[in-house]
Amino acid sequence: MLDVSVARRYARALIEIASQEGRHEKIGAELETIARALSSSEARNVLTNPAFSQGVRRNVVMAVDKQLAFSPLTGNFLALLVDRQRIVELEQVARVYRDLLDDKVGRVRAMVTSALPLGPDELSKVRDTLAQATRKSVVLESRTDPAIIGGLVAQVGTVVWDGSLKTQLERLRDELKQGPI
Repeated sequence: MLDVSVARRYARALIEIASQEGRHEKIGAELETIARALSSSEARNVLTNPAFSQGVRRNVVMAVDKQLAFSPLTGNFLALLVDRQRIVELEQVARVYRDLLDDKVGRVRAMVTSALPLGPDELSKVRDTLAQATRKSVVLESRTDPAIIGGLVAQVGTVVWDGSLKTQLERLRDELKQGPI
């Protein structure tokens, strides 16, 4: 596995060049798209199996690049990763790039969990509340987990706001177990 510091160097170099061209967002989207495309078991097999030559690996990556019609900068970066035998770590490089990009543009990623799916208005309210709390723009993902019974659990980085009914009931149970002092 690629050392995170190495992934950070590749991502930093790419974001620096992409920023100079004013295309840091576009390149980030392209990196995530190709990382997903190359994460299939067949593609991973070609990229990691020593039975396949560097030429075959390069052809596979360039074929995906061509099919998805990425910018020349992304194509050149992918070729560099193949040549340096780092293409297998593209997902990690893309993740680091995304984190660097988010930091650069003042954005955070958040996950909100609810017992039932949230509607667009509710998601917008949660996004606005988290944006006020973090003073950054928020990219919000949502998921459902019936186990929380009701309420919400929001996570931004390592910070968790747990307003779930499950947690409130657990606290109440603990207080009742403690009894009077």
